[in-house]
Amino acid sequence: MGVVSPGFHGRPRESSRRLPPGQYETHDFPVLSAGPTPRIDREDWEFTVTTETGDRHSWNWAELTSLPSESPTLDLHCVTKWSKFDTSWQGVSLDVLLTGVETAADFVMVSSYGGYTTNLPLEDLLDGQAWIAYGYEGDDIPPEHGGPARLLVPHLYFWKSAKWVHGMRLLTGDEPGFWESLGYHDYGDPWREQRYQGD
Repeated sequence: MGVVSPGFHGRPRESSRRLPPGQYETHDFPVLSAGPTPRIDREDWEFTVTTETGDRHSWNWAELTSLPSESPTLDLHCVTKWSKFDTSWQGVSLDVLLTGVETAADFVMVSSYGGYTTNLPLEDLLDGQAWIAYGYEGDDIPPEHGGPARLLVPHLYFWKSAKWVHGMRLLTGDEPGFWESLGYHDYGDPWREQRYQGD
């Protein structure tokens, strides 16, 4: 008679508790993009928040990087089923950028250099949940991973963390972005496996 009862498998590994359903852990950093990689000089880079009434709030590179920054360590979950643990970033919280922005919006359309867009609820960018990142693992973000700056929203699938971020338009109603208009889920919660419309 065995020492271990049938069906007993011991405690789950720490990684399995951090891995959403349907995902596998990777140690590399796959490069996935909807189009060619744009090359943006920092001197030309700008990030703009436009409210539903047309008010604009803009930051150039020097202004963004002079703001108080944070260094979050995050797990990333891609809709193509890879997850990467403990990635280290540097950037500015959206809480900082949206301080003083008057809006009645509930949604955001994020746009990128190169034309990519993705939609999110505004509340998912607040309360320490999202950043405009400009550093990765102690260095600049490589262009293929969204440099010079990208959005980070780690609690949603990674397509919501737009590379080469350029601006945000605040909206009173939801609109689909690039992948969402092609059938991807409007929200994209990895723990609920919201990959496609209807999930």
